[in-house]
Amino acid sequence: MSETVFAQNFLTTLSSRPVKLSADHVEDARNFPARSPYILPRMPKPMTKTTSSSSAPGQERSITLHLKSARNPVLDLKLTSQPLGTSVLDIKNEIQKQTRIPVEKMKLLHNKRPVGDSKVLKDLIGEDASANSLEFSVMVLGGAAAIPPLEAEAAASAGQELPPLETEAFWSDLKSFLMQRLKDEKQAENLSKLFKSSYDSSQSKP
Repeated sequence: MSETVFAQNFLTTLSSRPVKLSADHVEDARNFPARSPYILPRMPKPMTKTTSSSSAPGQERSITLHLKSARNPVLDLKLTSQPLGTSVLDIKNEIQKQTRIPVEKMKLLHNKRPVGDSKVLKDLIGEDASANSLEFSVMVLGGAAAIPPLEAEAAASAGQELPPLETEAFWSDLKSFLMQRLKDEKQAENLSKLFKSSYDSSQSKP
């Protein structure tokens, strides 16, 4: 009987105490069990530092272009300091200035794949920020026969001066202008053909 009374008094004493700790309760940190510090495991591969372009403010990065053709006509050109915003059409125009190959007779290949005139060098480099050069293969439709004779010599041999609208250089410049304005290679080519056919038909009328 005495044990029952003791148990009842003990439970009564416990019930009178608060269940939650008071707001000003402080635990002595010296009573905490000792624990070893947690260290994150090492990564299997070290992280690589990202390198940004070292161009000065206001200075656009440029690269060197190597243009080669093993077929007739054989070409080996080098264009230095070309901005990343240079389009494939601009490269073709520069090739035409140096070799007189018409733009419409040229195709540029990068990694053995044809590249459209609207592409820029930045698209071809991709995410390789360390690349400082690109190599293109030049394919000339019709070979060396596609290169027209010098206009001055042709006009002198004919004894007359060619009108500006009847030269291939004019229609090539017109196509380049339309390409830069429209940003659409196919539409620019269709419009330049339409203008040329309209001019030819007007010249054929008496």
